[in-house]
Amino acid sequence: MKIIVLVKHVPDAQFDRHLNGEGYTTDRDESILSELDEYALEAALQLAEARGGAKAGNQVIALSMGPSGAVNAVKKSLQMGATEGVHLTDGALAGSDAAATSLALAAAVRHLGGVDLVLTGMASTDGETSLVPAQLAERLGLPQVTFASSLTVDGGRLTARRDADTFSETVEASLPAVVSVTDQINEPRYPNFKGIIAAKRKSITTLSLADIGVDPAQVGHAGSWTTVTSAEERPPRTAGTIITDEGDAGIKLVDFLAAQKLL
Repeated sequence: MKIIVLVKHVPDAQFDRHLNGEGYTTDRDESILSELDEYALEAALQLAEARGGAKAGNQVIALSMGPSGAVNAVKKSLQMGATEGVHLTDGALAGSDAAATSLALAAAVRHLGGVDLVLTGMASTDGETSLVPAQLAERLGLPQVTFASSLTVDGGRLTARRDADTFSETVEASLPAVVSVTDQINEPRYPNFKGIIAAKRKSITTLSLADIGVDPAQVGHAGSWTTVTSAEERPPRTAGTIITDEGDAGIKLVDFLAAQKLL
């Protein structure tokens, strides 16, 4: 079984986020593997291990698109257990929105070939659009299942459970397919010492747009369907309102909440 997991290098939520340049692209100096993508990777590893792992010919390929630093997301994936990594990087990709991103990733998946399953997280923790999985499935012409909270594969079919607020539904699809998983599907493993050492011996393939047959004009700012026209720093936090109880604190509190349109 050949599984491709999309992994993204995103700004660490512990730090403030900043935008750079004329296109207001995200500053990724302090970045990590997206936490939500770890659930997709764990799901892939469990599916592969249930079928005998790498020794039985099962592959879990971590695919990341981004600048040079994005290779660190691939390295973390290899430490967790992915069998190999692929880093799609090209200067022309800078500024790609969800549509341009899905176009490039679809071309990369086709380039790798023979895929049985493409797994993604439910969203990226920077853009949080949740658009790429559906767009990717459309571009590849594959069935899609989104927001899966459980996933099993039997032969050429997969079964997934999708949980809503008041109900759950079970859906099936034929393979190959594209599936996004939620953070309820599993508990991602931590890279142990053995995994970290083993990752050093695993291969990471670097691909450019030329390698996957994509015209630079189709991606980046030129190929994006959306663009950021302006941005400004978040205003500093102001001091809160202090209410001193002089027998009318309750009234003052109600008046304050009403003024903020919270009542």
